[in-house]
Amino acid sequence: MRLVAPLLLTLLAGCAPLAAGSPTPAVAATAPAYAPRGMVAAANPLAVEAGLRVLRDGGSAVDAAVAVQSVLGLVEPQSSGLGGGSFMTFYDAKTGKVTAYDGREKAPQAATPQLFLGPDGKPLNFVAAVLSGRSTGVPGAVGMLAQAQKEHGKAAWGTLFKDAETLADDGFTVSPRLAGMINSTRIPQGQAPDAVAYFTKPNGQRYQAGDTLKNPAYAATLRSLASRGPSALYEGPLAQAIVDRLRQGDLPSSMTLADLKAYRPRSADALCRPWKVYTVCVPNPSSSGVSVIQALMMLEHTDIAKRGPSDPIAWTQLAQAERVMYADRDRYIGDPSFVKVPIEGLLDPAYVAQRAKLIGETAGPAPSFGLPKGAPAVGADKTLEPAGTTHMVIVDPAGNVVSMTTTVESVFGSGRMVGGFFLNNQLTDFNFDPTDGDGAPAANAVAGGKRPRSSMVPIIVLDKDGKFLAAVGSPGGSAILSYNLKAMIGVFDWGLTMQQAINLPNMVARGDTFSADVEKLGPEMTAALQARGVAVKTGQNETSGLHGVIVRPGGVLEGGADPRREGVARGLE
Repeated sequence: MRLVAPLLLTLLAGCAPLAAGSPTPAVAATAPAYAPRGMVAAANPLAVEAGLRVLRDGGSAVDAAVAVQSVLGLVEPQSSGLGGGSFMTFYDAKTGKVTAYDGREKAPQAATPQLFLGPDGKPLNFVAAVLSGRSTGVPGAVGMLAQAQKEHGKAAWGTLFKDAETLADDGFTVSPRLAGMINSTRIPQGQAPDAVAYFTKPNGQRYQAGDTLKNPAYAATLRSLASRGPSALYEGPLAQAIVDRLRQGDLPSSMTLADLKAYRPRSADALCRPWKVYTVCVPNPSSSGVSVIQALMMLEHTDIAKRGPSDPIAWTQLAQAERVMYADRDRYIGDPSFVKVPIEGLLDPAYVAQRAKLIGETAGPAPSFGLPKGAPAVGADKTLEPAGTTHMVIVDPAGNVVSMTTTVESVFGSGRMVGGFFLNNQLTDFNFDPTDGDGAPAANAVAGGKRPRSSMVPIIVLDKDGKFLAAVGSPGGSAILSYNLKAMIGVFDWGLTMQQAINLPNMVARGDTFSADVEKLGPEMTAALQARGVAVKTGQNETSGLHGVIVRPGGVLEGGADPRREGVARGLE
């Protein structure tokens, strides 16, 4: 059965098939970007231009990532910044090696499993926790970028902040999306004192779209980073300012200068597994990349590839795969330095085949977690993950690739600022209640020095010869896994362009909840899914920010950017 909703047709109208045997997709309303060499896809045109400037000057993909991040922290502060954390998956064109860099924030050494419990032993109110000093982990993005740039950069570190410094000094134009966040009364962090002071004009009015916003404090921070390197953040006056700001208020942090100075990013071979004729590479836990690979492997046991985005059975299969994926992810993924993560068991072909039996043409009861080989005895997870974050993909002329997801967690992080940037609220990604009802410890419970579980999954795909083929990723809190899975299926199973796959409606299926872009699905598809037990409703998880690049025949780069946000994909000319 092929059921095509009118709005779904609008999203996919007018293009020839890209792969034999695939459904006939049509050109997306936003055309893909093409370039023969080098491309940057990120969430703001100013950041993209900064990255392209670095590439034009002979810099590497990692060099460009430093420039892009420094601009995004200024012009898209609701999503990421110097006070946050990141995961990067990096492809080295010379060696063919894929490396995973882990810049996830860490809890202070003095943090305990009771960090987010009140005097009554019950979990704190979530908003109160987010706004408190306790919510902030030791920032990791700067440390991670510095390590990756030392290993794979070509430009001088101090030259990579020029664009962001100029924009901060001279001012940048507030975008409509940022203005919406600034003026929203539903974002608690936007009402916090630091945010109010930053986003209020001398006349007492909040900044609006089109206004020019300057940030001299941020410019000063960038100058310090450029001259001193990452130690400018982790030691000295800025580090002291971070500690002082986090100790203010009713729920102060235990973070110390020693915590900041001791921070070290992690790097290792990426977690790579065969899928179809490709190899999919993701970061290691505490990233949830293993879960996306598990879902892709489960869907290989279905006929989703023979269907397409106009078929309600395909969407039902995708929803069921997501539900199984989240059931296992929520139970087992955590910081491997503190908990045993059964990676091999979750990806064991026999276990995957067993779990794939839960994927059918109708949706039944919510699946429970499975019991893969090596599974530890851990409790149920109740972690809340607000949607936020940002993703970039950068390909340099030499063929090196950065796929990087970066965040301050919630919108404007904790709402607290130092040095012109927001501090993360990443520790609220931990499970507030450290144990299950039966006393079993949660895999994602708080511990001193521990990294909270992350949904950030920057993906790199290699072709059958081990060469770079594609990169994709998204923001969106826990929904990141669903967004990435949708894009991967759209490109590799349904033969869509990267832009078309990004433009597909979003659907996030977790437990008994099915959140979706109901308007984009259209009434016919929504009704058809309802008849199959997929009761989709408009929820809080639909805002993706996917960015991706794929290599097409002849080596041409094709990029896509999510129309739901303000990003673009642009290539070197």
